[in-house]
Amino acid sequence: MGYHKIGIAALVLICFAVAVKAQDTTIKPSKNDSVNRLNEVLIKENRIQLPFSQQNRNIWIIDQEKIKSLPARSVSELLSYVSGVDVRQRGPGGAQADISIDGGTFDQTLVLLNGVKVADPQTGHNMMNLPITLSDIDHIEVLRGSASRVYGINALTGAINIVTRTAQKTGVSAQLFSGSSFKKDEVSGDTYANYGIQASGSVVQKNGIHSLSIAQEAGNGYRYNTAFNNQKIFYQGQLAVGKGDQIDLMAGYTHNNFGANAFYAAPGDKESEETVNTLLASVAYTTKLSANWQLTPRISYRNNVDDYLYIKQRPDKFHNHHQTNVIDAELNNTIQTKIGTFGLGLEARTEQINSTNLGKRNRTNTGVFGEYKFEPFNRLLINVGAYANYNSDYGWQAFPGIDAGYNFYGDWRLFANLGTGQRLPTYTDLYYKGPTNVGNDLLQPEKSTYAEGGLKYNKEGLVLNVSYFTRRITNFIDWVKATQSEPWKPENFSDVNTEGFTISGDYLVKSDLAIFNSLRFGASYTHLDPSFKTTLATANFSRYALESLRNQWSGTVNAEFSNLLALTLTARYNERINYKSYTVLDARLAFKQPNYSIYADGANLFNVQYVEAGAVPMPGSWFTLGIKTGI
Repeated sequence: MGYHKIGIAALVLICFAVAVKAQDTTIKPSKNDSVNRLNEVLIKENRIQLPFSQQNRNIWIIDQEKIKSLPARSVSELLSYVSGVDVRQRGPGGAQADISIDGGTFDQTLVLLNGVKVADPQTGHNMMNLPITLSDIDHIEVLRGSASRVYGINALTGAINIVTRTAQKTGVSAQLFSGSSFKKDEVSGDTYANYGIQASGSVVQKNGIHSLSIAQEAGNGYRYNTAFNNQKIFYQGQLAVGKGDQIDLMAGYTHNNFGANAFYAAPGDKESEETVNTLLASVAYTTKLSANWQLTPRISYRNNVDDYLYIKQRPDKFHNHHQTNVIDAELNNTIQTKIGTFGLGLEARTEQINSTNLGKRNRTNTGVFGEYKFEPFNRLLINVGAYANYNSDYGWQAFPGIDAGYNFYGDWRLFANLGTGQRLPTYTDLYYKGPTNVGNDLLQPEKSTYAEGGLKYNKEGLVLNVSYFTRRITNFIDWVKATQSEPWKPENFSDVNTEGFTISGDYLVKSDLAIFNSLRFGASYTHLDPSFKTTLATANFSRYALESLRNQWSGTVNAEFSNLLALTLTARYNERINYKSYTVLDARLAFKQPNYSIYADGANLFNVQYVEAGAVPMPGSWFTLGIKTGI
């Protein structure tokens, strides 16, 4: 989609939304989709849903107010402020990023958009190629720990569910920003810079809510061959049917082109380029079969086209073209009874790929969910369940789990949980053929067992969490080799035992003073202690096992003054095995008015030189100026 098409679409969208502004808007959207108080956020699981304050697992929320205040412009950058989440970017603004939780690999974390899995069977490198902007998001739920009981396969170390906003009124909004490092390209002499333009509109009517957003972001990079060009379009709709039924629609598309200098095979890939196009769509129907029985069938489709040029000037050399198609059909039930709540679900999933390198492949997965929530006595809540699945390549597997929580002394809560998980090898793991990497079609799925216990405090304005976990992963898949001259090859080469603890808190103070309005503190610390028991004697060199996160600390302070100015300061510290530790400080200053705001961001204020993934140096200081407006 060209720049002129983006501009025309934005103009049409704004005119359309303004035209319907005067229509009757008697529909009353669910307030759960725009809750400002953290402990009231409803965790959007597909069957049994509970508010954040009643959860018995280690879940952390990035709420809408924090999203607005943080100096970030991509989902990947938002997640970098969550303790235990390891974001390994290969460029700013989410051009390409790997996400892992608590020392796992990027293939072991499941990402969902409104409960729809966006897992890519080709490779986890493409999982964050999402069609949404930050303005589309209501909140992000980060679930740490093995979660197959809740989400099925590939939630080995945790899951991240991104929940989009439901519009409360008809209107339009727009955002424009531009940034630069003020450094020059030594070859062209141009100053490194980027820009972005976003527009969205919503129509809220008696029988339906419709939202559409479009975005364009591009830049000439921050070092040689890192220029990028990204377009997104996202639609979300809710249609009322009959007296109480509802149809939920979602569709999005993103085009992402970027220079991939040193992204995957440094130093030989200096001239590499990659283009990833992703289409995601789903339709769900929610109906009440009775006063106590809710049924929700849903079908989703994901198409991903990944085109990689090892040398962009010579497309005939090591040109990989992959196209995947994933269809997922679900049937979720929630049944309320006198003895508790039952969640029952069925899932059928097919994953196809047509690739110049990986060949034509197909596999299917059929799963059955069963959950039961009950309170055996006052203030004790227990959830127990299991997920059983049949995979066409690996047969039957079963993954049980249980969690329990007890409220005492007001808002304090003791909790404990035990979970299991599985991660299927990707098609890249199984079938890749290249000069420096070869696949292994004999790989077996990874499996995990996870146990955690901790203490929570949830009250309006204050959230605290202290927890300890232990996790064992068997058949751990890593790319290994016996000598430096050999190609990398994935093997089930070890068992990985990880112990860790987290301390986190979020505190909000509000004031009626004319000058000082509010102050919000957020801080978290995670320590991980992984150990590897190698089961393959010839694995002398390992690619991912030595990149595990060990210590992580993050802190955020946000203050608002005179209902005009907002200042946010953030700090992030990461220490990985065999990587140089680093601390990065960011800031945002915003001038706020009822219908618009102007903001200035400073990323990496002290110009720290660091690496998050492979051999890719991250940018130094980067400064952005932007404006947001809405009616």
